[in-house]
Amino acid sequence: MSHEEETIERTLVLLKPDALDRGLVGEITQRFEKVGLKIVGMKMLIPSHDHAQKHYTEDLAIRRGEHVRNLMVDMLISGPIVALVLEGIEAVELVRKMIGGTEPKSAAPGTIRGDYSHVSFKHTDKHNSKLYNLIHGSSSVEEAAQEIAVWFDETELVDHHPTYTKNTLNK
Repeated sequence: MSHEEETIERTLVLLKPDALDRGLVGEITQRFEKVGLKIVGMKMLIPSHDHAQKHYTEDLAIRRGEHVRNLMVDMLISGPIVALVLEGIEAVELVRKMIGGTEPKSAAPGTIRGDYSHVSFKHTDKHNSKLYNLIHGSSSVEEAAQEIAVWFDETELVDHHPTYTKNTLNK
């Protein structure tokens, strides 16, 4: 396997209910396409409670507390979401940089959260409310593989070769 092949990754992105409510799906998706990431899977759905719990695993409850996990599950099932699988060179790291920090208030300008949201942890804690931060992106290659399997069957992922990929990756 060549060095180039080793760096091609897939990652999961969830556009959360607040992104759909605000009509930001196209703008956010376009940002990923503009940097050359390839969409290999995309669907819109309203997740069930069980499905959301498969995404936000018990590991999250151990790390951040069951209360936080419950708020995140409740937020995810509060309306429709768009699930995307993106593919590209070091896609996991690139997508995380584009998304910005988890807390929108602290996310850098130019990132998705920095440009489209401003909610703080302090505010959500004070009001015991959900953190609406528009988007989720896998944090590692391993997590991406697990999360993609939660939201997509392998048959739903399309290996296509758009012009950008043909011209830049010689694929």
